Amino acid sequence: MRPLAPLIAVVGSDGSGKTTISSAVLDYVRGYGAAETAYLGMKSGDVGRVIKALPLIGPGFEAYLQRKAKQARSKKEKIPGPFTAIVIYAFSLIRVARFRRMMRRRRAGHIIVTDRYPQIDVPGFYDGPGLSAARADSWFTGWLARKEFSQYAWMASHRPDLVVRLNVDVKTAFDRKPDHAIELLRQKVEVTPRLTFGGAPIVDLDSCQPLETVITNVKAAVAGKLNDMGLKPQTQSA
Repeated sequence: MRPLAPLIAVVGSDGSGKTTISSAVLDYVRGYGAAETAYLGMKSGDVGRVIKALPLIGPGFEAYLQRKAKQARSKKEKIPGPFTAIVIYAFSLIRVARFRRMMRRRRAGHIIVTDRYPQIDVPGFYDGPGLSAARADSWFTGWLARKEFSQYAWMASHRPDLVVRLNVDVKTAFDRKPDHAIELLRQKVEVTPRLTFGGAPIVDLDSCQPLETVITNVKAAVAGKLNDMGLKPQTQSA
């Protein structure tokens, strides 16, 4: 069986520079062969902004969904009804579909660089199973929660060859993402060091440093990992 191509995951809180760094890593690894990026988030924030912009009902409905999503993240709460559970599960299916597409490209020999990566260390948010933090209040939501968790466990079982973990402080993250809720940013910043990704190799970088410094450090880490895997540059990378 053909070995899987390298998989490099770039993770971190919102405002840590994931998109910028993953783009820089993608440009770099293309010097080693065919490479593609994969966004493994759900863009639920973008959906929320679209809903909020709807005339008349938009702001109220978006605020309602935000309250329900916050409730689902709390271990002290119950999953807020079948409608909310179905919405959360539907977003998870989007992530699973993206993950399967990414794996097909990886099996085809393409080096993969991901922006975000599914995890099961911390449920309820941060790319973890959305229905596994709060308590299920019915057999239906419990069934959805178990089904969703099994899908996340399957995704998490595919450990990245290297995780680039971008660490940032809350102030810097909020300065970069002022449209995000600061309390949720604080939770993500605090949780970041606890994510293990199944024991995958992790390189920690301080993304509060100048961008050029972060990119230089991440290229060095990626080059070391690809060298360990027996890959050599095919062209001179910038």
